[in-house]
Amino acid sequence: MIYFLVQARSGSTRMPKKILLPFYGGKSILDLLIEKLKQVADTKVIIATSANSNCDAIEEVANNHGVECFRGSEDDVLQRFIDAAEANKAEKLIRVCSDNPFLELNSIINLIKTVSEYKGDLDYMSFNINGTPSIKTHYGFWTEYVTLETLKRVKSLTDEKLYHEHVTNYIYTNPNKFRIDWIDGPAIIKTHPDIRLTIDTQEDFINAQHIYEELCENNPYPTIDQIISYLDCHKEYYQSMKKQISNNNK
Repeated sequence: MIYFLVQARSGSTRMPKKILLPFYGGKSILDLLIEKLKQVADTKVIIATSANSNCDAIEEVANNHGVECFRGSEDDVLQRFIDAAEANKAEKLIRVCSDNPFLELNSIINLIKTVSEYKGDLDYMSFNINGTPSIKTHYGFWTEYVTLETLKRVKSLTDEKLYHEHVTNYIYTNPNKFRIDWIDGPAIIKTHPDIRLTIDTQEDFINAQHIYEELCENNPYPTIDQIISYLDCHKEYYQSMKKQISNNNK
């Protein structure tokens, strides 16, 4: 079985509690994300959050949805992931960042299918977006696959804070040490560099909220093509997104 490991905490410096605030239909981004992930067959959702008391509300959300919640290190996210996976006997993981309300369901399913059918050993797989790992982009559409064994290897290979805070960074920064493969992102992305639907700031939140309200009323899980088609008809968002991309480079 493949396990979704959802990275979630309340203590964001730029926008605290962003994943818990009312976002759409009285639900938070975390609520909507859990509902989306539960659409994927033969998977299990684990929320990996901090033991800090300011994340108690995240555990409440997990409990309300009947999914597992693991409480671990606030700052050493790599260790939190390892501990959460070991506690749930989870060997194959899809890392999910909880501040991405527009994660594309089709891409998640495609990643799982590609991993399941992969010939040979694999440590890590994600999406190649114009030569950049998708996790380092601002689109907010994609997840990444990694094994528990690979995360343990990362821990054994580096004590550097950067790599313990950003769980998979060491893997794709050192491709010679791991068995890595990529899925190419959709061609349409190449002509749309100014889309930002990951949420770090108040302006990100407001933009995403308005777009979600328009797009998801009749279609709760829009595709990347549908999202881009909407944005191309509402180009006013691009200027704001471009500004946020410039101010919040990953």
